[in-house]
Amino acid sequence: MKVAAIQMVSGAQLQANLAQAATLIAQAAHAGAELAVLPEYFCLMGHGDRDKLALAERPGDGVVQRFLSGQARTHGLWLVGGTLPLATSDAARVHNSTLVFDPQGDCVARYDKIHLFGFDTGAEHFDEARTILAGSRPVRFVLQTRAGVDWRVGLSVCYDLRFPELYRAHAHSGCDLLLLPSAFTATTGRAHWEVLLRARAIENQAYVLAAAQGGQHENGRRTWGRSMVVGPWGDVLVQQAQGSAVVLADVRQTHLREVRRQLPALRHRVL
Repeated sequence: MKVAAIQMVSGAQLQANLAQAATLIAQAAHAGAELAVLPEYFCLMGHGDRDKLALAERPGDGVVQRFLSGQARTHGLWLVGGTLPLATSDAARVHNSTLVFDPQGDCVARYDKIHLFGFDTGAEHFDEARTILAGSRPVRFVLQTRAGVDWRVGLSVCYDLRFPELYRAHAHSGCDLLLLPSAFTATTGRAHWEVLLRARAIENQAYVLAAAQGGQHENGRRTWGRSMVVGPWGDVLVQQAQGSAVVLADVRQTHLREVRRQLPALRHRVL
């Protein structure tokens, strides 16, 4: 199956971001991708943390949700909508949610980001918990390819990458492919991004697809980029440094089974 990690440099204008996403999704579909994954905050990188509150949609309908559904249906592919803000009962906070749409445009899975980023060096300060309400459960879905092959897919978002227990739970449930829409900062990305992605792939003997924000944003923030697809042996199959791009790779069940046969680490797990 051909998969696409879509890298963006989103700004503060919703329609401009959706237009950029539509162009990149079309490129992925034209290249033969059956699955395309957008980055975290693909629809908005606002000037302030509270900007996302004004964009919050009720689950099941909204401008962004209609856009994602229409794109999946138009191109006949599985589309993972990075993240978008979904309304909660607390007017001051939203869920940072990943929605999955099948090739018919139906929403088949929703994951609310569990781990909320907090980082303070003095020069840089982030506290997602001020405007985001954390999710509480892992989410997986089954993707059937055009050839009729089932892939079990585990969802995660950005800061989740630092918590291996989430990915172990996905692996224990039989996941073959782990997805990570992200907006890693340049500081943390430079230090930890690739090594963590490769570790999650190696320890769970699964493909990892990470779709990132990558560049200088109009709000002054710089994100690390380096969208990539990592194989179950920990090898980086493809990577994009910075800028908007479509990162394509082939993932193969035969290779996955061979890695797990040669080194049956998942069966050797004790704890």
